Amino acid sequence: MINVTVKQIKAFVAVAQTQSFAEAGALVHLSQPALSIAIRNLEEAVGGRLLARSTRRLSLTPEGAAFLPVAQRLLGDWDSALQDLHNLFAMRRGKMTLAAMPSFASNQLPQIVERYRQRYPDVNVAVQDVVAESVVEMVRSGRVEIGVTFDPDDSNDLVFQPLFADRFVAVLPPASPLVARSRVTWRALQASSFLALQRPSGIRALIDRTIADSGIHLPVELEAHQLATIGRMVATGLGVSAVPALCVKQMEEMGAVCRPLTGPAVSRRVGVITRCRYPLSQAAQAMLEILLEWFG
Repeated sequence: MINVTVKQIKAFVAVAQTQSFAEAGALVHLSQPALSIAIRNLEEAVGGRLLARSTRRLSLTPEGAAFLPVAQRLLGDWDSALQDLHNLFAMRRGKMTLAAMPSFASNQLPQIVERYRQRYPDVNVAVQDVVAESVVEMVRSGRVEIGVTFDPDDSNDLVFQPLFADRFVAVLPPASPLVARSRVTWRALQASSFLALQRPSGIRALIDRTIADSGIHLPVELEAHQLATIGRMVATGLGVSAVPALCVKQMEEMGAVCRPLTGPAVSRRVGVITRCRYPLSQAAQAMLEILLEWFG
């Protein structure tokens, strides 16, 4: 392997352009002896002379003339690479991709992204709005650096930083007699058909545990994969459901009515997940700080 340093290439280009060791030394901030050593080491590394020296004249050998444009391009690429890296750290360029549950992505996230863009207008932001389980998978696989989702519980390979606790609410058709109540109990939902997310949804698992622990039986007659579908079916009068309060706006926009759920009150932590032992990019770290600041 040929061992050549940037310092040696800079020394060669400076000498080739000025055809003077004195002027070249001033350009690259080296003494003439140090400059001569750098050129000699470069020539030894590549296996031949690049400069033809005489008492009166300094010129390039044919090999040196062929190498000069390559050396200039290498130095240009080197400077560009360092500038690009500096811009990444200075947040003057780059891209940040965030995965988030649709309920969070459509409600809280737009204002958070706006604050991020105000601070870092040159960083592109991409949002992957996917179900909670997919957020975890995307972070775990490294497809995104950070995700916003429910607490994944026993995930030793992930770091979870809580943002807030999200309580479950009842989702009711407008014509339901339960709409007249300020609060609804889980037991009161037994009188209607219950609409639920399909397993293995984390929300469905939490609901199943809650009603099992409370000795409540909810007749699940319809299932769907997306909360939006649940909201539309409830709004048309097909039954009732229970969803995190994050979804209230979404449910109400579809025509359903939401009421706090009690007996028992059920909540689940929402937070930011990242991978253990994997440092975040500057852009992702900035988004994490804004998320924690927003809900702090």
